Amino acid sequence: MSERLVAATGEGGLEDQVSAVFGRAPTFTVVELQDGKIANASVVPNPHKDAPSGAGIQAAQLVASKAPRVVLAGNFGPNVSGVLSQAGVDMLPFSGMTVAEAVDAYVAGRLSSSAGPSGAVGSGPGSTGSSPGNAQGVGRGAGRGMGRGARRGQGLDTQGTTWSSGGGPATQAQPEAPQDLTSKLVQLQSDLEQVKRRLAQLEGGA
Repeated sequence: MSERLVAATGEGGLEDQVSAVFGRAPTFTVVELQDGKIANASVVPNPHKDAPSGAGIQAAQLVASKAPRVVLAGNFGPNVSGVLSQAGVDMLPFSGMTVAEAVDAYVAGRLSSSAGPSGAVGSGPGSTGSSPGNAQGVGRGAGRGMGRGARRGQGLDTQGTTWSSGGGPATQAQPEAPQDLTSKLVQLQSDLEQVKRRLAQLEGGA
C-alpha cells in the first residue's frame, strides 16, 4: 500500500525538524510510504514563504497539488485548513520531531490527524499533536462559528464545543489551561488581521 505525506520543514529532508509553522515554512518534505515504510523523500521549496499576504493559502494550494494523504506542521490556520480540507488532506498539528521520527510515529498510530485548524502543537513521542478539544471537531464550519453561524449550529468554538441546532452547546470538552486559551486567542487574532488585510486588498483591486 502506497501513501504520501508532506511535512513543513526548514532546510528539508528526513532528518530535518517538522516546522512549527506551515505557510511560511522554507520547504516542504514529501515522503513516499510503501507498506508503512519510507520508500522515498524529496524536498520542495516554498516560493510563498515571503509573500506579504496569503502565504498560508498559496502554500496550502502548493502542498495540495502533491496529493498527499497527510500534512504535518506545528500549526494550521483556518485559511490553510480550509484549502487542505477541501482537497481531502488530513492535517497533523505536530512538531518537535524529525520528519523521519514523526512519520514513524504516524505509521505506528501514535499521531492522530485533524480536519481543521490547530491552535497548539504537540512535542515528543506519543503526543496527539493537539491540545484537548482543539484538533478534534473543528472543521470547515469553524470560520462561520462566530456570530450568527454558531447559533445555527454551523461552527464549533476553539474549545471543541459542539453547537446544536437549538443554539446551545451539545457537548463540552474538558477545560483547558488559561495559557492555552491565551495562545489560541493570539493565533485567532493574528489570523483575523491577515484576513482583514487580504479582504482590504481585494476590495481595493489589489
